[in-house]
Amino acid sequence: MSSVDDVRQVASSLPRAYEVVVRDRIKFRVGRLVFVGFSRDETLMGFGFPKEERAALVESDPQKFLMPSKGDLRYNWVVARLDRLDVDEMREFVLDAWQMCVPKKVAADYFGSASRHGETSSPG
Repeated sequence: MSSVDDVRQVASSLPRAYEVVVRDRIKFRVGRLVFVGFSRDETLMGFGFPKEERAALVESDPQKFLMPSKGDLRYNWVVARLDRLDVDEMREFVLDAWQMCVPKKVAADYFGSASRHGETSSPG
């Protein structure tokens, strides 16, 4: 089970990422792009995810994953129930979402540095 604090620990360690609160919702951004956001009650985590793959993800485990709201369907976005994500799975989704927002060189530098320190390898 993951928590907002678990996500914060991962997201805040990423280059160019920062936390904001918009209309009582915690979000993590790179520039103006949101890569992770929470529902007001912090039970749902939305995150960047390829549109063409999200239906398959939701169908794979509808108890864990949800389609985004009607207003967010146009974005590369999907939603997960935070209490159903284990920490490793959450970390992979957060890293993938962040990677969609940063220049390729920034991601390559991060994953190269992290793997040299034994932290992680490129997700996916």
